[in-house]
Amino acid sequence: MPSQIYAVWLIFFIMGFRENLRSELAYQDMLVKELAELTGISRYTLDNYLNARERLPTVDVAVKIAKALGVSVEYLVIGENDKQYSPAFGADVRGLVQNFKKLHEEDQKMIIAIIQLFKNKKRDI
Repeated sequence: MPSQIYAVWLIFFIMGFRENLRSELAYQDMLVKELAELTGISRYTLDNYLNARERLPTVDVAVKIAKALGVSVEYLVIGENDKQYSPAFGADVRGLVQNFKKLHEEDQKMIIAIIQLFKNKKRDI
């Protein structure tokens, strides 16, 4: 690939990742601090991906970010999911899962118990 074409491709790649990550964080109402806690990636590093310093994550870091957000890496890069990847749940359920992950372990256990009660409850018709 000629260097000029590569440079243009790299700029679009960086801008796409940065904007899609920023957009997904806003959509999920998630702070960079929260993403840092979920991924183990420092806030400083995540901030570098979100600002204009033209930094891109390595593949393994991009995978961690995508998993924490419940999206594909391809979505973060180009804004679309590939045809073979489709999240099992919509954004509303992903948001619930993200909030569940933030709860204390005891609170998570209580939520699971409540879900079990509803699951086992017989509905009157």
